[in-house]
Amino acid sequence: MVHKQSDWVENLYERLAEDDEGRVCKDIPEEACNAAPENFIYTLISNTFSNLADKLASAKTTLPWLLLQLGAPAWMLSLLVPIRESGSMLPQMLIGAWVRKQAVRKWIWVIGGTLQGLCLMLMGFAALAFEGTLSGIVIISLLILFSLARGACSVAFKDVQGKTVPKTRRGRLSGWISAISGLVALTVGLLLSQLSPDASIWLYTSLLLFAGLCWFAAAWWFSRIIELPGATEGGANGLAHAMGKLSLLKEDKPFRLFVIARALAMGSGLAAPFYIALARDDLGSAISLLGLFIAVEGLAGLLSSPIWGRWADRSSRQVFALACALAGGLSILVALISWIPIATTALMPLYLAAFFGLGVAHSGIRLGRKTYLVDMASGNQRTDYVAVSNSVIGALLLLTGAIGALTALVSIQGTLIILGIAGLAGALLSLRWVEVSA
Repeated sequence: MVHKQSDWVENLYERLAEDDEGRVCKDIPEEACNAAPENFIYTLISNTFSNLADKLASAKTTLPWLLLQLGAPAWMLSLLVPIRESGSMLPQMLIGAWVRKQAVRKWIWVIGGTLQGLCLMLMGFAALAFEGTLSGIVIISLLILFSLARGACSVAFKDVQGKTVPKTRRGRLSGWISAISGLVALTVGLLLSQLSPDASIWLYTSLLLFAGLCWFAAAWWFSRIIELPGATEGGANGLAHAMGKLSLLKEDKPFRLFVIARALAMGSGLAAPFYIALARDDLGSAISLLGLFIAVEGLAGLLSSPIWGRWADRSSRQVFALACALAGGLSILVALISWIPIATTALMPLYLAAFFGLGVAHSGIRLGRKTYLVDMASGNQRTDYVAVSNSVIGALLLLTGAIGALTALVSIQGTLIILGIAGLAGALLSLRWVEVSA
């Protein structure tokens, strides 16, 4: 059967993927080659919507601001990032085993994306209906469900991408996804920065409702991807199978080095709330400031992601190492500078510049590790790698999140220095990874 696609899809693919001198079909089934342009574009549109939703309802910026606005206790803020990240990772050994039994895996992502949209919309309604501790409990409970749905999407996405998008074009795809969603987030953030400081709770609710709609749109576009049935052998379900895959950490040295370096790089995500905490203490908690941080994060993705993505197709190892070093160095620098008396007028650009740099680094770390993981494995091995690494990182996130919350009560700067040192160590270790992208 000959697959036909629209001219606009073919033309856009040739421009974005830089594939105009003969179709690149490396490391995907031969039957999927003809649908590669269409799958590239549909994946781009779908994940642009989902990334935009993540920026608008971020556990690093928007949700902390919302809980404080509702009068929730401050200790709840320390739970947001660990729950958001680890909740999507911890179940993935079990989810990975189940995903392997599905010949077509895009529908797992579609269902998970729809659930995430529903959770965000319910958070918005909860913000209108409750306040204080009760509002925090409801929103955090919905965040747990949101993260579990995200875990299913994470396993399914990497496997679908490995079957539908050619190797040497995956980094470009991730780069364009981050850049386009970054541009939209930049625009939204700039609009928020112009609002009055006493904006009502309706504005926060609108952000969550719009983010939920973005997830619904993402699920619809992802459902249009043409995915051929894949292998289902070895798809045993249950905890025994999942725990058995942990032996990969002992038997597979390249994979073990990858997981250790990724664990050391967690600080690029965990550090963001501490940047925000320092800024809130010195500059206040107006929603206009939240808008500036959302805008800066969007600008970082917009400017850096295409560069990181293109570079990742040549050497995802180098991308990860450089971005990890940048994140670690920035966190140490911000901690040291915060101890120096600085005029208030200089603090605003300082915090925004630091947050921009962290956004650039975090974008590179994510693109580097995702591209590296997809390129280093194929078939069901890729699903096992994703499930094991994400589950291990999820457990470590809960541990480091709890420790970070305790140490932050004593010294936010000390916590940033610890996270920064870990990032520098991760950068050095990643230089020992085997080159797999070229």
